[in-house]
Formats: sequence, C-alpha cells, structure tokens
Amino acid sequence: MPAPAIVFPADPLNPHRPDPHFAWEARMLRELGGEHHLVDHDGLLAGRAEEAVRRVPRDSGPLWYRGWMLSSARYADFSAALAARGGNLLTSPPGYAAAHELPGWYGVFEGATPASAWIPSDGPAVPGPEELAEAAARIGGRGPAIVKDYVKSRKHEWHEACYVPELADLAAVGRVVERFVELQGEFLAGGVVLRRYEEFEGAGVPAEGPAGADGTGGTGGAGGSGGAGGAGGVAAPGVASAGPAEDGAPGSGGRAVEARVWWLDGRPVLVGPHPDAPRRAVEPDLTDVPALVRRLGCRFVTTDLARRADGSGWRVVEVGDGQVSDLPRGIDAAGLLAALIAA
Repeated sequence: MPAPAIVFPADPLNPHRPDPHFAWEARMLRELGGEHHLVDHDGLLAGRAEEAVRRVPRDSGPLWYRGWMLSSARYADFSAALAARGGNLLTSPPGYAAAHELPGWYGVFEGATPASAWIPSDGPAVPGPEELAEAAARIGGRGPAIVKDYVKSRKHEWHEACYVPELADLAAVGRVVERFVELQGEFLAGGVVLRRYEEFEGAGVPAEGPAGADGTGGTGGAGGSGGAGGAGGVAAPGVASAGPAEDGAPGSGGRAVEARVWWLDGRPVLVGPHPDAPRRAVEPDLTDVPALVRRLGCRFVTTDLARRADGSGWRVVEVGDGQVSDLPRGIDAAGLLAALIAA
C-alpha cells in the first residue's frame, strides 16, 4: 500500500498553497518526504464536497486530514467525495464522530473524565425545564457545572453562557443554557451538554471566574479567530469554535496546566503542552489512558489531561479527533507527521 498523504485546507486567497495556519506542517511534511494535497474548506462547509476536493488527485489512495474542524455530517460528505475519486480517509466517518463529539467517547472515558449528561437537539433548540432537571440529576444534581454542546463551549462568555455555580438552581441553569444556545445559533453541535466542573492545578485564581479547568470542549479559535484549537478542534475562521480543556475565565491567568497527547493506533506519539499555553512544561501520568484509547478504537486521536488541584491525579479533560486538533506553536511535530505517513 502506498504511504498516506495528508490533505490540508487551501489558502482561501491562493488555493494553490496550504492555508497559512497549516503551512508549517506542510513544509515539515515535505522535508520528511511526505506528500500533501489541498481541499477547499469553505466548499466543505457549504455542502459542496465534490467541488471542494477537486484538487485532490484521482486514485490518491490512503489519506489523513489535517485541518479546520468539520461537523460529523460534513466530514462524512468529505469522505464520500474523496472515495468517489479513489481516495480513502484513514479515519472513517463513524471514527471521526466517536472522537470528535462527546457522546461518542464519553462512555469509554467515564470515570476518568468529569461527569457529563447531554440532551440531543436538531438545531439551536433550548431544552425544557424537565429535560434540564433530568440532565442535572444525572450528574449529581448539586454543585458547579459547565454548559457546552457536543464539541464546543463558550468560555469567553464564562458567567453568561458557560459556568453554572449551582446545578440545584435550575432557573440559573436554564438562563445559562438559553444564552449558550442563543450565542451558538446555527453552529450548535449535537445538543446541550452539562458537565461537572472540576478544579485543576493551574496558575492561580482567575479574576472573573472560579479557578481550575472546566472539563469542557474548549475554544478552538479563541472565540472564532481560527487560531489555537482547544482540545479536539481547530475551528475555522469566523466560526465560534471549540477544542478541549479550559479553565477559569479567559485571559485571567487561571488556565489549568494541561497536556495534549497525540495517539496513533493506541500508541502515544507526541506529548506536549496545550496549544493555549505552548511554553508550559508538562509531564502527565498516562498509566491508565492507553487502555482507554485502545478501547475507543479510533486510529488517530488526542487527549487533553489536567491534574486535579488537590493533587489526587490526572483527569482526561477532553478527547478529540487528531485530524482537527491543533498543535502548539514551536513544538517539534516531525515524529507525529512521520508516524502518520508511515501508518
């Protein structure tokens, strides 16, 4: 079988070259002797998958994607369009959904990650009071929690649309959820998630919110800038986005110390800091994580880990599909890219 190539988003201003955010990965890939192709990400988002992949050569064989986050439905369209041209994404659409969306991976990691409950919805619908009460009860019914969707939170609207100080105050839960759904709008992914807040070891107490990390899917692009992805996702420019872990209020100095681990076929191939704090040294305890990653069964995934503030151990804050998880700036990704093209 030929070595896999990597598909990157094209630069919207020059479709013959990679998007600037991923250009350094493409250069490193070339230095390693790997091959890359380009895809029109805006075309994928707009539902024009066949047109979006026209620059990928026919019969391109095995492929990885490294790019902006896609919904599970758009990823399935992407996969089908490539298959029609003789290309094969090595992460299947079900595998992508399992790693990208919290309900897909939570059952495997339950107990190793903050307790969560979710309410599915078709579009930006606000759950009713009874649904919220039931979801709150499923994660204990009392104490602080975080509101998010299957892949995103809005930590930059911490008090307004993210943090719930007390689950027993169902009126407050409803207000935060309603505002979250309003702000997410058409970008709400899957449904509303309530996720217990846990305090993680960090740099100090935030000025605008509780210390620690929230155990949600973070902001893949600092509120839509398309920059550093949070755990799980690199959000496209202009999209309110998400990725892995977050802590207290943004910009307050209270970010939890997190590690991002990149797994290929159940093996950790890169361990480094979270993209939001790329210069922090981290040495997570991975003792129990490999078995969980293997049980999930997805070939290329990331896990974000943070240590509890009380020192009682490391927690999996978020799981993400490795194709749309962001790399910290300055990290040596040669080993990761070499592993991908050797897979």
